[in-house]
Amino acid sequence: MEQSKQEKITEMEKSLRMIAAHIKQRGREILNDFSITPPQFIALQWLFEENEMTIGDLSNKMYLAYSTTTDLIDRMEKNGLVKRIKDPKDRRVVRIQKLDKGYEIIEEVIKRRQNYLEQLTESFSDQNINNLHECLHLLYDEMNKHNYNQTPK
Repeated sequence: MEQSKQEKITEMEKSLRMIAAHIKQRGREILNDFSITPPQFIALQWLFEENEMTIGDLSNKMYLAYSTTTDLIDRMEKNGLVKRIKDPKDRRVVRIQKLDKGYEIIEEVIKRRQNYLEQLTESFSDQNINNLHECLHLLYDEMNKHNYNQTPK
């Protein structure tokens, strides 16, 4: 007997949740080779995507209190991952930019995560890869249409 659409949706949600948890765990294992914490990595991912952000914007994206994000940025600045810069148009606004060291870490971690995904999909046919790619993009685009908060890649 074929599954109903609701049963498929239920299984899909569970699969996506388990995949996300697995990728997150693998990402944490990769981070062990670097001198940054998972929250610092998430902050770097946002800065990688947005180039520069205010602490307030970063706080909102990470669902953290402003003071928590300020402490996080303080530690990242001390480690040479980011720097604070004054907005030339409004001196009251402080923006956070990633430095070369932060950029290099994010690039290397993402590369390792992509290699991991490539290994996992070695046995997939080109058609399977294309279908998965297309479906994930459709889902992501639909989420954006409904204005759900985007997470880093």
